Amino acid sequence: MKMNALGLIALVLLFTSVSVVAQKNADIEKNKDLINVYTEDFWNKQNIAAFEKYYASDFIVHFADGDMNVEQYKGLCQAYFAAFPDIHVSTDLLVAEGDKVTKVWTVHSTNKGDFMGIPATGKPMVVKGIEVFRIADGKIAELWASMDNLGMLQQLGVIPPLGE
Repeated sequence: MKMNALGLIALVLLFTSVSVVAQKNADIEKNKDLINVYTEDFWNKQNIAAFEKYYASDFIVHFADGDMNVEQYKGLCQAYFAAFPDIHVSTDLLVAEGDKVTKVWTVHSTNKGDFMGIPATGKPMVVKGIEVFRIADGKIAELWASMDNLGMLQQLGVIPPLGE
């Protein structure tokens, strides 16, 4: 009888742990799907109206030069959409663990409008970057972002290439 009770407990623990792992994997896939849909719907369609659909109301983004709150970041996104109306983001790599999703991306676009005090150049650009998203309650709650700003400015002709 003792072996049967221990065996039953072992089976319950096994099924419980399998169920927990399956749920964690499902959550990770759901978070990756969110980032894929968001990239297409928000960035590639320049859909500023969908901002609240994807970003939490207490969202914060961390850049190398400082943080932005949700309203500041929304303004930055609007500036990108105005300056680069043909922006297209492709996902080069997507990795997820827990509530975090990391995306390595490439942007192709043409500078057709003023951007942060820089007049439109009409020049195309290809820029690479990386972002780490923290997902909470089905929305982007926090973001760590880094992109090749120097390369972007060089391609737009604002800053000369190094060595010139």
